[in-house]
Amino acid sequence: MNQTEPHNIALLLAGGLGSRLSDKCPKQFIEIDGESVLLHTMRAFQQHPDVTDIHVVCLPRWQEYVEGQARRGTITKFRGTLPAGQTAYQSICHGIEGLLQTYLEQNEKDIVLVHDAVRPLISYEIISRNIQVCRTQGNAITGLWSNEAYLCTTDGRESGNYIQREHLMRAQTPHTFPLTELRRILAIAREQGIEEHQSLFTLCNEIHYHPLHIAQGDILNFKLTDPGDIKIYQALKGLVI
Repeated sequence: MNQTEPHNIALLLAGGLGSRLSDKCPKQFIEIDGESVLLHTMRAFQQHPDVTDIHVVCLPRWQEYVEGQARRGTITKFRGTLPAGQTAYQSICHGIEGLLQTYLEQNEKDIVLVHDAVRPLISYEIISRNIQVCRTQGNAITGLWSNEAYLCTTDGRESGNYIQREHLMRAQTPHTFPLTELRRILAIAREQGIEEHQSLFTLCNEIHYHPLHIAQGDILNFKLTDPGDIKIYQALKGLVI
């Protein structure tokens, strides 16, 4: 690859333990019909012509497995693993810091699509929209309009209010930023003493990094969280390319 051309890098977060789904292995490594969730996710980025590189953030004990999955699936854009942290936020930080060491000297126009490995049904269109919105607007957060009303509650048992669905979008991944901006975001977070956050999207809101530009998501781009999600994924897996 010509190193003067910008990279579109997929950073797949696969460091979670996923204990709600299985006590045998993390949910991103669960195999459905002989193929792991992670491999399905990697293949979506492999097949997109504008994605140039794929990195996976995982715990060190899963490194060999991830590398084997990449070989098994002929993921030629796979560049290696980066060490996960003890929390999701630490894993995001480790992943970004690893990319900074690898790519920053090559091209400041490199962008990174930070994506949950447990969203295997990400579409070609979502990847395309993230790249296009980031390159034209400066960043991209995948978002999906809500088609249901939302209850306001503090205990999960009673509600005394609601939020109009017309004002709400569900944040999905990828969260896409220039690599140089990710360096700045982490620096601001460190300056403010932030050590934990739910996602890159919520972190940006916490540090008032605005505006965040929306790339339209899709209802199929859901996160595998509970056992029922695996059943839905299994039913849809063969129908979605």
